[in-house]
Formats: sequence, structure tokens, C-alpha cells
Amino acid sequence: MSLAVAAGECVALVGESGSGKTTLLRCFNRLVTPSGGRVLLNGADVATIDPVEVRRTLGYVPQDGGLLPHWRVLRNVALVPWLKGAAEPESMARAALDLVGLDATAFGGRWPRDLSGGQRQRVAVARAIAARPGIVLLDEPFAALDALTRADTQALFARLQRELGLTSVLVTHDLNEARLLATRIAVLRQGRIEQVGPPDEIIASPATDYVRRLFERARVTAA
Repeated sequence: MSLAVAAGECVALVGESGSGKTTLLRCFNRLVTPSGGRVLLNGADVATIDPVEVRRTLGYVPQDGGLLPHWRVLRNVALVPWLKGAAEPESMARAALDLVGLDATAFGGRWPRDLSGGQRQRVAVARAIAARPGIVLLDEPFAALDALTRADTQALFARLQRELGLTSVLVTHDLNEARLLATRIAVLRQGRIEQVGPPDEIIASPATDYVRRLFERARVTAA
């Protein structure tokens, strides 16, 4: 497969389970090493960059949030700025919590276990953007949330996307979510890309029967 993500856009990776969405995403931050080909980050081959440095350059939000349970919220969010040697990592963490709508005074001292699912995912997003990475990878970050919380968190991410000018890659099973958040959608099937394009273009003009059936089953129709 070949996929380019331009600065400032959100590309959603969609497809059935086992299609390669998460594997592709993890190639970007070297959690998976591809058996062939190259992954370029701002023109540099990530295989030539220390994997730890790659991961500190990119924001990453896994499905379960990935918060460290033995660290309080503020310390979790300050992790990457601290690792990168920022002068005031806690100040950066407080600013990130404010951006996701969580007051650092009220939430910074809490344990992750004391938060609701939506609050934990907001903290995970805050941690991903605390060092202002510019590029964020999200692996089904809203899938485990109830419908109302998911809608609120999706709206939050859309706002951050606009305000911070984030470049993002979003793995999701929810085609409506992909349509709502993505600049372009890449439809994957068995490790190959079936079609890439703006959401409404793909829905209106599917390139293959598989793409058409995928959106029909999800009851996603052209506007």
C-alpha cells in the first residue's frame, strides 16, 4: 500500500477487523517494523531514527487510553514534555488539560481509576498533545465510550484539530465517525488500500464492490 498524509489533515483508516488498520498505524511510530517499504516522517525514513525519538515526536492515543495507573493525571499528561526535557512540563500538562476541557486543579491530582471513561480518554488526548507534537496517531480512541460521551469526545477532537492544526491518522470501525472527523478516508482490505478520498466522494462513488458494501452495511449514505 501507499498512503501520504498532508500537513493539517486527518486521514481515517477504515475496514473490517484484520484489514491492517492498526498494523499500518503502528508502522508510523515504529511499534511495528514493516517487512518492506519505507515510512517517511517529514521526509525522513523512520527506520533511520531512534524509535524512542520517533515515539516522542508523535502523539499517540491507544484505544484504552494507555494511562499509567500508578501515576496521577497531571503526571501522566506531563510525561512526554518531561521526557523531552521541557523546562516546565507541568505547565504544559496543565495547558493540555485545559484544552481538553479538564481543570488541572480539579483533575490533576486524581488517579486514572477515579475517572469516567470519557474523562480518561480526554486525559489520553491531553497527554498526546501536551508536547505539541503536530502529528497525532489515534487507534480507535472513542470506541469504548457510550454514545453521548463518544459524541462529546469526537466534537472535542474536531475542535482541537482546527485550533492546533493537527495532522492526524485515525483508526476507526465507525464509518460515521470517519465521515465526521476525517479530511480523507482510506478503506483497507486484507492489507491493501481499496480506495482513498474525501468521505462524501467515496460514499457517492465507491471504487469497488467491497467499498460500496462496507458503507451500505454501516448505513452511511451520500449527503
